[in-house]
Amino acid sequence: MRVPVDPRIRVWYNSDLKSKNFIVPGLIAVTMMIIASMLSSLTIAREWENGTMEQLLSTPVRPVELVLGKLLAYFALGIADMFISIVVGVFVFRVPFRGDVWFLFFTSCLFLFGALSWGIFISATAHTQLMAFQLGTLSSLLPSYLLSGFIYSIQNMPRIIQLVCYVVPARYFVTILNGVFLKGVGFRILWLEVLMLAAYASLVFWGASRKLRLKVA
Repeated sequence: MRVPVDPRIRVWYNSDLKSKNFIVPGLIAVTMMIIASMLSSLTIAREWENGTMEQLLSTPVRPVELVLGKLLAYFALGIADMFISIVVGVFVFRVPFRGDVWFLFFTSCLFLFGALSWGIFISATAHTQLMAFQLGTLSSLLPSYLLSGFIYSIQNMPRIIQLVCYVVPARYFVTILNGVFLKGVGFRILWLEVLMLAAYASLVFWGASRKLRLKVA
C-alpha cells in the first residue's frame, strides 16, 4: 500500500546537530559581559578607595566626558576580545558564519557600550571594589549565564522567570549571535533585539552620567 505522505525531518540551521555551533556564539556574549561588567565596575570604585576621585571631580571634566573616558580602554579591549573569539570560533571550532560581519560588529559595539555603562553605574554607586565586584557579578555575569538562553532555553523556564529575562541585555545579544552565525539573518529580522540593545545602552549611559553628576553636586 502506497503512503500518500512521506514525512521527513529536516534540521534547518544546525544540520550537523553539533552543540558547539550554539555554545561558541553564546560564549562570545558571556566573554564580552565579563570584560564589561567585571572590569569597568571596579574603575571608579578604585578611585574612591585610593582617594583620587575627589581630585578628578574637581577638574572641569564633565560627567559625560568622565564616563566616556573610563569606557574607552575597556571598549577597545572588548572589541579585541570579540574579534579573537570570532576568529577562534570560525577557524578553530569550525562554527558556520552565514551573516553580515558589519551587522555583527555594530550590534557588538552596541551591547558592549551598554554593558560597560552598567559597570560604570555600579562603580559610581559602590565606594569599595569588593561591593562593586559583588554587584557586578550578581547583576551582569550570572544573568548572562542563566537568563540569556545561553545554557537554558527561555521557553522552558517558569513564566515569572521569562518576564525577568526581558530585562537581561545578554538575552537579545545571544539571539543576535545565533541569528547571524547559524541563520544568516540581519536587521530585517533582528530589528527588535537591536532596538532593545540601543534602548538599554542609552538608558544605562544616561544613568551612569547622572550618577556622577550627583556626586559632583
